[in-house]
Amino acid sequence: MSRRRKALHRSILPDPRYKSTLVTELVGVVLKEGKKTIAEQIVYTALDELSKKLEGKESPLEKFEICLDNIKPRLEVKSRRVGGANYQVPMEVAPDRAKALALRWLLDAARKRTEPNMAIRLAAELVAARNGEGNAVRKKNDVHKMAEANRAFAHFRW
Repeated sequence: MSRRRKALHRSILPDPRYKSTLVTELVGVVLKEGKKTIAEQIVYTALDELSKKLEGKESPLEKFEICLDNIKPRLEVKSRRVGGANYQVPMEVAPDRAKALALRWLLDAARKRTEPNMAIRLAAELVAARNGEGNAVRKKNDVHKMAEANRAFAHFRW
């Protein structure tokens, strides 16, 4: 974190298919070695698969947002040095950071799956997240358990 000034947040253009900045951010997280068209194909295929696997009246974008809400953390622990000792202090997560963490955890969990290609892995992880299962949701629950276990140090928050 810079001590000089706040980082500038750049505006993100919506993606062409769903007109959503959230999908654009997912494409950016999936992106490897600057191959954006491949990343877009992966994300769009995964959202199509998600729409097929989960029956309902919602659009694929709404289903994706519900999945992401199941992954977003509310609390996390940050290390604070107080009087020569380091404490894991539970803190609330800002909405932008919660979204970034959720996207990162989703992609990490999808990459560790064993399905044949990345689009199917991502779709499977999204379906698991929608059902409150999967490694991304488990990561969120682990972070929440850590914050709950260190609740005694919440008074060190500042």
